Amino acid sequence: LSFNVGLTSLYKFNGLDQDVRTPKNARPALQGGADIDFGNGLYVGNWNSTGKFGAQGQADLEIDLYGGYKGEIAKGLAFDVGVLTYVYPSNKLSPSANTTELYGALTFGPATLKYSHAVTNPFAFADSKNSSYVDLSAGFELAGLMVTPHIGYQKISKNSAASYTDFSLTVSKDFSGLVVDWLINHNGDGVDATVVEVPLAALVPGDVVEVRSGELVPVDGLVLSGRSALDN
Repeated sequence: LSFNVGLTSLYKFNGLDQDVRTPKNARPALQGGADIDFGNGLYVGNWNSTGKFGAQGQADLEIDLYGGYKGEIAKGLAFDVGVLTYVYPSNKLSPSANTTELYGALTFGPATLKYSHAVTNPFAFADSKNSSYVDLSAGFELAGLMVTPHIGYQKISKNSAASYTDFSLTVSKDFSGLVVDWLINHNGDGVDATVVEVPLAALVPGDVVEVRSGELVPVDGLVLSGRSALDN
């Protein structure tokens, strides 16, 4: 049985900000969890984070529950397969932000390739079952620091406009069990460019709304980018 606890200044996951609070550059969150390794390759675990999640931040907590099996295929080649559920208590989105995915990973030397497949609508995206995320990362020790480059691709099923590529570089230092991380992250389509379908009533001042060609303009606002003609 092992435990972990951490404090982050900005919670990022798969290249995107997870907390809807403002200001965007300072949203601290307390995070932590526990893992049980049964010694035969099987494991279960839990991880949690505070914050404001979902449209209007209805959920104050993210709870992750997971379990799986890991082992070695050949010398130096390891695998990890499992199931992971993200739970956002009290979220009122439809479809729900709660998400379950299956995952599989291969690790060879310093590199890990992981594939995650959503068996529910992921994170409140409507009609998007079978979405996926591919993650390639590696860890290198350099001058007493751990340097971890990463590239990922999020595919939202039936919603190509919401799919994106993200890049990151994490530099960490272990101070006798206290690990300090510094993350540089970029979403290839523009940070926080993901399009999420939410009910009109969930919009609040400051939200950015995408209006596609031929659609009605649902709210008053300022045009940030793009050009078109409106029929009043």
